[in-house]
Amino acid sequence: MFCSQCGTENQGEARFCQKCGNSLSGNTAQPNAVAQAAIWNPNAAANWSLIFTPAFGAYLQMLNWRTLGESEKAAESKNWFYAGLGLLAVYVLMGIFMGGSKAADGMARGLGFLFLLVWYFSAGRAQSKYVKEKFGAGYARKPWGKALLLGVASVIAYFAAALVVGFVVGFAR
Repeated sequence: MFCSQCGTENQGEARFCQKCGNSLSGNTAQPNAVAQAAIWNPNAAANWSLIFTPAFGAYLQMLNWRTLGESEKAAESKNWFYAGLGLLAVYVLMGIFMGGSKAADGMARGLGFLFLLVWYFSAGRAQSKYVKEKFGAGYARKPWGKALLLGVASVIAYFAAALVVGFVVGFAR
C-alpha cells in the first residue's frame, strides 16, 4: 500500500506510513513513480539561494526538474546555473579591475541582488507552483545535508579561488 501523503510504499497490513506517520486506513493511493521520486523543496532551494547565490538554487531546481521528467525546464535551470556562475566570475573581475573600491562592491551587490530577483520571479518560483499544483504537500523530499554541505564547500572554494586570483594579479603588478 502506498501512502497518499508522501508516496512511500508500506506493507499491506500497515495502519500508518513508516515514513511520515500518515494514517493508511482507507488509503487507495496508487504508486506514482514521479511522486515517489524525492526532490528538494523548491521553496527552500530558492530561500537557500539568498545565502549561496541563485546558482545554488538553479542547480538544485535543475536536478528537481530532471527528477520530475521536465527536461526542457531542467535545461532552462541549467542555463540559469551557468549564468549564476558567470556572474560570480564577473564579481572577481570587478574586484581586480576596479581595485576593490567601494564602487565595485556596491555594483557587485546591486548586480547580485538584481540577478537574484530576476531568477526568482522568472524561474525560481515556477517550480514551487508546479510542485504545489501537481502534488500539493504530498511529495517525497530529499534531505538537505549533502546539498548544504556542497553549498558551504562551494562558497569556501569560491573565496579561496578569488583570493588566489587576487594574489596572482597583485603579485604580477
